[in-house]
Amino acid sequence: MIHRLSRGPATVHELSEPFDLSQQMISKHIAFLVRASLVIKEKRGRESVCALRPHTLKTVSDWALGYRQLWEERFDNIDAIVHRMKE
Repeated sequence: MIHRLSRGPATVHELSEPFDLSQQMISKHIAFLVRASLVIKEKRGRESVCALRPHTLKTVSDWALGYRQLWEERFDNIDAIVHRMKE
């Protein structure tokens, strides 16, 4: 859903099309994204339209980047230890 919304706003129906999930599960997923402030959902006539909140996604991305760097360093250390053990 996040990938689809990166191309622009979409209706709930459009977001649910590629998934083999019940409407209830789709709604729960969207509700979670809204509660996490990653997505905005608004009524437009009879349809609900969702859009990304880019600022919040950037905050999450920045937070995850720190952990990615930490884990990459740890895996590099493990590789070095394994390499030394093989020698």
